[in-house]
Amino acid sequence: MGIFSLYTLGLGRTLQPDVLLFLFFGTLVGLIFGVIPGLSATIGIAIFTPFTFKMSPEGSFALLLGIYCGSTFGGSISAILASIPGTIAAIMTVHDGHPMALKGEAGRAIGLATISSFIGGLLSVVALVFFAPLIARWALEFSAQEYFAITLFGISVIAYISTGSMVKGFISALIGLLLATVGADPTTAYPRFTFDSVALLGGLPMVPLIVGVFGFAEVLRMAEKDASAYRRITEVGKIIPSMRELGRLFGTMARGSFIGVFIGAVPAAGASIAAIISYGVEKRISSHPETFGTGEPRGIVGPESANNATTGGAMIPMMTLGVPGDLVTALLIGAMLIHGLHPGPLLFKDHPQIVSSIFISLTLSNVIFLVLGLCGARLFAKLITLRREVLVSMILCLSIVGTYSIENSIFHVWVYLVGGIAGYVMTRVGVPVSPLVLGFILGPMVESFFRQALILSYGNPIYFFARPIAAIFLGLTILLMLAPFLMKKLFGYQYSGG
Repeated sequence: MGIFSLYTLGLGRTLQPDVLLFLFFGTLVGLIFGVIPGLSATIGIAIFTPFTFKMSPEGSFALLLGIYCGSTFGGSISAILASIPGTIAAIMTVHDGHPMALKGEAGRAIGLATISSFIGGLLSVVALVFFAPLIARWALEFSAQEYFAITLFGISVIAYISTGSMVKGFISALIGLLLATVGADPTTAYPRFTFDSVALLGGLPMVPLIVGVFGFAEVLRMAEKDASAYRRITEVGKIIPSMRELGRLFGTMARGSFIGVFIGAVPAAGASIAAIISYGVEKRISSHPETFGTGEPRGIVGPESANNATTGGAMIPMMTLGVPGDLVTALLIGAMLIHGLHPGPLLFKDHPQIVSSIFISLTLSNVIFLVLGLCGARLFAKLITLRREVLVSMILCLSIVGTYSIENSIFHVWVYLVGGIAGYVMTRVGVPVSPLVLGFILGPMVESFFRQALILSYGNPIYFFARPIAAIFLGLTILLMLAPFLMKKLFGYQYSGG
């Protein structure tokens, strides 16, 4: 099937009123979660995933992808108006966005951020549509040991770049892998770590645990923060920039988009890294680098096009290999599993309509946030100083209702609460939760591929290194695990994470 044919295959279903409504609502929710400091795409998707159980796959991914794209852009609004990045992806937008706002050009800054985000997001979809089918076709030749090696490598990368101690990152990932073994053994059906509980025979429920780790833990963190109001710019002014200015900045948008797609496709790299690199590149090639940090338009356009370009870039390894490009795509893998879909090359072969719907939803979500960003910036600006009590109540209610409604089970609520407390405690002691979640989501896949490979090799571990791609990724995984010890031994350097 050609690339154009694949893209248009799901057009009829995706353009149905219900799917478009979910897409619009998801993008709007994503913008809100992006604008409000402390919230993010991760929390938004974690909270709303339980509500997708009864929805069609097309409607479900329209909602979740809308949240993903909308929140990635939305963080720039609070970064510009309040000097507080709404999401970590907007960390570099603060440097020139807020100084421009202080000059009375807040509207211009928001306009540049919106349009550059749109261009970056759109170009990332083009890259996704073009490269994903090619990689999926190549990945069809993979066997169990390649998938085991690639999946294990993805978990290792997340642990490696986690904030704080890298050792703690690996410990967190191992805890996630351990939690994934709870329940009946997939091969022998023998119960593992169930403690004679019937509720645990099916394993720990994925969605309540994830919602707890992100949703309830965030409620606990917000409850202890100082409730003082954020400083913000009240006058937004003219928003849409001139065509001449956009033409002058198009090269910056293109460079940022390329950086974002490339960084997004690297497992665990993330939008913030893309934004930092893009900002550094623009400052380096500028003939007047001293203007950066004083309201330089390229200091807004570069990072914003880059961080939004990671959305499509991160979907490439997730859809083709089942390896998440970032934490959000790890949660999207969980959403796919809920609907009986398994990310990887067979997704393109067995469910091309779903793949097409994902492509189209990403495209339309960028169009929707462009319109909402240009037309509703003044309204979104008011969300920056939303009272903490309102946020806590909103997150708590949505989380509990969504968790309970999955199977009308109070056990799910208990998992949500325990997961939230555990996530909060882990954060307080400096242990990152992202590797735990990724290990928990990918754990069953790692175990399945590992056992398949052992069966094929009659228990010979050398078999894992018999194929070049598997050997390369296993070698990289071992290197990542040994990296802190090697750095300390060879260079006396103590790596402490990202």
